[in-house]
Amino acid sequence: MYSRIAGTGKYLPERVLTNFDLEKMVDTSDEWIRSRTGIERRHIASEGEATSHLACRAARVAIDDAGLRPEDIDLVIVGTTTPDLIFPNVGCLVQEQLGIAAVPAFSLEAACSGFLYALAVADQFIRCGPTRRALVIGAETMSRIIDWTDRETCVLFGDGAGAVVIERSNEPGIIYSTLGADGRYRDLLYASSGVSARPKDQEGGTLRMKGNEVFRVAVKTLENMVDEVIAANKLEKGEIDWLIPHQANIRIIQATARRLQMPMERVVLTVQEHGNTSAASVPMALDTAIRDGRIKRGDLLLLEAFGGGFTWGASLIRY
Repeated sequence: MYSRIAGTGKYLPERVLTNFDLEKMVDTSDEWIRSRTGIERRHIASEGEATSHLACRAARVAIDDAGLRPEDIDLVIVGTTTPDLIFPNVGCLVQEQLGIAAVPAFSLEAACSGFLYALAVADQFIRCGPTRRALVIGAETMSRIIDWTDRETCVLFGDGAGAVVIERSNEPGIIYSTLGADGRYRDLLYASSGVSARPKDQEGGTLRMKGNEVFRVAVKTLENMVDEVIAANKLEKGEIDWLIPHQANIRIIQATARRLQMPMERVVLTVQEHGNTSAASVPMALDTAIRDGRIKRGDLLLLEAFGGGFTWGASLIRY
C-alpha cells in the first residue's frame, strides 16, 4: 500500500512588500537582496489573517483539485512554526473552519522542514493504518516574528500556505522519505522567546539568525541528504525530473542542484515571488509547477528542505 498526491493548492496574502519598500525601512537595497538571496518581493498577512486562515485557503484549493469534499478527509496535519494559539493547534482550527468531521488533526513544528515532516507522518498513517485520505499543509505567518529593524533577517521572510491531499494507492507515489535534526546548532537560527522559556522583558519572540553559519551547514547537510536519497533508491542523478527545494536562498538551491547535476531549468524556483515562507515554501512551489504544466503525471520529484533546529527532510515522489 502506498500514498499518492491527489491534489495541491496554495495561498498568498494580498499585501506585497517589495525590496524597494524595504529600502525605505532599513539600510538595504534591491540589488543587495536579489544578488544574495534571489528574493524580489514577499507577501504579508493582513492584521486579521492568522496562520489557520492561510492554511484553510490553500487546503480548499487542494481538496477541490483532488475532486473531493472536506468530509472525505480523515486526517489533518499542519506543519507550522507560527501557530495562531498555543492551543487549539492549527490542525484543529483548520478542521473546524473547513467543517471536517471528528478525525485526527494536529500540528507539528520543525521550522522550514515542517511540511516534509508532516508529509512523512501522513504517508505512514496511510501505509500502516486506517487513513485513506490526508490533508497535509505547510503554513506560516513569519512576518509576526520578524524584527523589521534587522536588515539581515527582515528581507528574507514572508507569509503563505501550501497544501496537498494524499490518498491511498496501489501504485507508488511517495517512494522514500528521510528526516533528520541536530539540536547542537540551535543558536544559529532560533526565535528569541517562547512559552516556558520567555525572558521577563519579552512578550513574544523574534527570529535570530547567523546567516553565514547557517548557509555553510545547510549546503553540506543538503548535499549529504541528496546523496542518501540517490543511493538508497539506486538512482542515477539524471533520473530525477524535478527538484522542488525549500525556497530560502538562491545560492543554497543552486548548490543542491549542482550536487544532483541538474540544470536550473529542472529546478522549481519561486523564492523571488514570496521569499522564505518556511514550512509553506515546498508545497507552494510544488503547486506552482503542477499548475503551470511543468510537472506532469509520472514525473519523478525530489522535495527537500532545511530549517531551524536544525531540521531537514526530503521526499522522493512519483507524481
